[in-house]
Amino acid sequence: MEKQKPASRSRAVARRGRPKRQALHIAMVSPEIMPFAKTGGLADVVGSLAPALGKLGLKVTVVMPAYRSVRQGHFPLEETGLSFSVPISDRKEEGVLLKTTMGEDISVDLIRCDRYYDREALYSTSEGNYPDNAERFVFFSRAALEVLRQHPPDILHCHDWQTALAIVFLKAQPDRYPELAAMNTVLTVHNLGYQGLFWYLDWHLLNLDRSLFNPACLEFFGKINFLKGGLIFTDAITTVSPTYAEEIKSPEQGFGLEGLFQERAQDLVGILNGADYTVWNPETDPYIARNYTAKDLSGKKVCKAALQRATGLPQRADVPLVGMVSRLISQKGLDLLESCGEEFLGRNLQFVLLGNGEAKYEVAVRELAARYPTKASVRIGFDEALAHQIEAGTDFFLMPSQYEPCGLNQLYSLKYGTIPIVRATGGLKDSVKDCTANSRGGTGFVFGPYEPAAFLDALDRGLSLFAVPKGWTALVKRAMAADFSWDRSARDYADLYQRLVS
Repeated sequence: MEKQKPASRSRAVARRGRPKRQALHIAMVSPEIMPFAKTGGLADVVGSLAPALGKLGLKVTVVMPAYRSVRQGHFPLEETGLSFSVPISDRKEEGVLLKTTMGEDISVDLIRCDRYYDREALYSTSEGNYPDNAERFVFFSRAALEVLRQHPPDILHCHDWQTALAIVFLKAQPDRYPELAAMNTVLTVHNLGYQGLFWYLDWHLLNLDRSLFNPACLEFFGKINFLKGGLIFTDAITTVSPTYAEEIKSPEQGFGLEGLFQERAQDLVGILNGADYTVWNPETDPYIARNYTAKDLSGKKVCKAALQRATGLPQRADVPLVGMVSRLISQKGLDLLESCGEEFLGRNLQFVLLGNGEAKYEVAVRELAARYPTKASVRIGFDEALAHQIEAGTDFFLMPSQYEPCGLNQLYSLKYGTIPIVRATGGLKDSVKDCTANSRGGTGFVFGPYEPAAFLDALDRGLSLFAVPKGWTALVKRAMAADFSWDRSARDYADLYQRLVS
C-alpha cells in the first residue's frame, strides 16, 4: 500500500470542500462512560466532558460498547434496527446499534455484539485480562466508524488504547470510510501506563497492511501497540494535565514512547480534567450526613463524626482524620505508604482507606489496620456512598502517587474542604498549591521526592497547621473556593477542535 503521510502534514487535504457549520459535531469514542459503565476516572471524564461541550453549543455524540451492565441497567435503550458487519481477520462479525441519551441532548450510540461484550466485567476478571481483548477492541474501533459514517462528525475524539485503532483504520484505509474523509481526529491519553500491547500473532485481526507492523508505526518491541498506532496517525494528541504532557516526553514517564511525544510536541497539549460539581458538591451531596458550605462548616464536623462512627474509629473532633480512596496499585503510592506505615500511624491521627487492587497491597493495608484498630479502618472494595462520605468527613486526603496523569479526587477534596497531601506530579502538581511555599494562596501540602521522608514531612506540615484553628479554617475556605469545573476544561477542548477545522 502507499505509505501513509504523517497526519499533521495531510490535514489540509482532508479538509478541502468542508462546508461551514453553525456548530461543530464532536464524536467521542470511549470504552467506558458514566453513568453507563465505569472502572475508573476515564468514565467520569467522558461522562462530564460531553455535557460540558454540549453547554457550549457543540453537537456531541458519544460511542461505547453495549456491555451487559449497560443492557441490564435502568437505561431507556432504543433498538435502531441498524446492523453492520466488521472485518475481523478473514471473517465478518455482526453488530447492531442501540441508542439512548445522556441528559437532554447528548446522543449515545451503543455498539452491541454479545460475543464480545455480554460479560460480567469490562476488561478483566480476578484471573486477569480477557484473552481476546485485542479482538474485542479491534471490533469496537471498526464498529464505531461504521456507525459514525451514517452521520459524519467534524471531529473524532478517541480515548485511550481501546479506541486508538479507529484513528488508524480511518487514516490508513480511507477508501473503506469515504464518508469520514474530512473528519479530524484527537486522541486523549488518560494513562500512558496502559497502551494496549498484544503479541504479533494477533496482527491478522486488524486487517491492516503488514508494512504497518514496524517500529515507525504499530510495532513496539515485537508487539502490537494499539495506542502507539493512534498517536502516530492522529491529528492532535491531548493528555489530562499540562504537567503530564511534559512528563511523558521523558524516559522516566514516557513508557518507551517518549521519542514519539518529542517528535509530535507541536501536536500535543495538556488540558486539566475538571470536576463534576453536580455530583461532587458538599452543598447538595445526598450521600453525606449533613450538607455544608464554606460560610457554614458546621456540617463538615457532623460528617466527620458520622464517618468515624461508620468506620469504627473513636469519635474525636480534635484528632486529624486522613482519608484515601484509591486503586491499590504501585502507581498510587501504595509501596510508599507501606514502607512508612508504622511511622505514619505513629502520628496523632486517624486513617480511613477505601479501595481494591493488587492482592499484596490489600493484604498490607489490612495488616496495618489490624495493628492499629483504634487509628485505622480499611474497606476493601468500592462503595460510592462511602467514597463521598470520606471526601466530606476527613480533614486530609492522601494521594502520594508515583505518577498521576491528572487525578480527580484532589479536585473533589478541595471542593469539600478536605486538604490534599499530594506528590508534585502530573495533575496533582497542576491543581494543588503548597501551603508552606504559598501561605496565603496554598490549598494543600505537596512533596517532591518519592520517598518516605518527603511524604512524612508534608504530612507533618499539614498536622502542624491543623493545630492552629484560625489558619486551618482559612485554608479550608481557600480550598473550597478553588474552581475546577468542567466549564474551563471544555472551553479548552472546544478551542482545540476549532483550531483543527479552521
